[in-house]
Amino acid sequence: MQSKVTEIARATFRISTFHPDYGIQFNQFLIKDDEPFLMHTGPKRMFQATFEGVASIIDPAKLRWIGFSHFESDECGALNEWLKVALRAQAVCGFVGAMVNVNDFADRAPRALADGEVLQTGRHRLRFLSTPHVPHCWDAGLFFDEVEQTLLCSDLFFQSGDPEPLIESEIVERARDTIQSNLSGPMAKDMPYTPYTDGTLERLAALRPKTLAVMHGSSFHGDGSKAILELAAVIKEILGKPSF
Repeated sequence: MQSKVTEIARATFRISTFHPDYGIQFNQFLIKDDEPFLMHTGPKRMFQATFEGVASIIDPAKLRWIGFSHFESDECGALNEWLKVALRAQAVCGFVGAMVNVNDFADRAPRALADGEVLQTGRHRLRFLSTPHVPHCWDAGLFFDEVEQTLLCSDLFFQSGDPEPLIESEIVERARDTIQSNLSGPMAKDMPYTPYTDGTLERLAALRPKTLAVMHGSSFHGDGSKAILELAAVIKEILGKPSF
């Protein structure tokens, strides 16, 4: 497998690896700065492809921060491989993620962020937002680059297949198709609808992001607030009704 690298916002690079067995892209995002920040590590078995993508942008040994939304193999499965390569690197996640999983899993202690805390990497300011169960998992959280107005979305706006790196329309329609198709099959019910879902998505929309950096599928440039609110309506429509 090989990774494809695309700059989707200033100094923000999408490193995408398509896995034909799963039929989806695994996208990591590197913010090139004084203290380079990588969002998602990718699964452990895809480390080499991700490593080569990062190496085409920076010296991987200079990586400083490794962020992720929640504890799952595509989010942080290769964390310890990165910690071996970049000796100053440190995982950065929410308090719950650190306490429940990462303190035990990581070969070096992570930096745990409080909700709303800002990580300064140089020119970029990354605000951590605690988002329990959005997209899923108790420890979920997202990062928002306040300088470039880029929301690192994790599994929100999930799209199947091997689409183009960056789009300016149709992202909600594509995400709807995936949510609908994921209602059945062995991987069904991946995203819950909870009493916190609407408020969390409204909070994300209020950030008014210009770029949505999507972990699986195309990233989006445009009115991110509108796209998030439309996605919230889709999630409520499809997942907010009782199902037995």
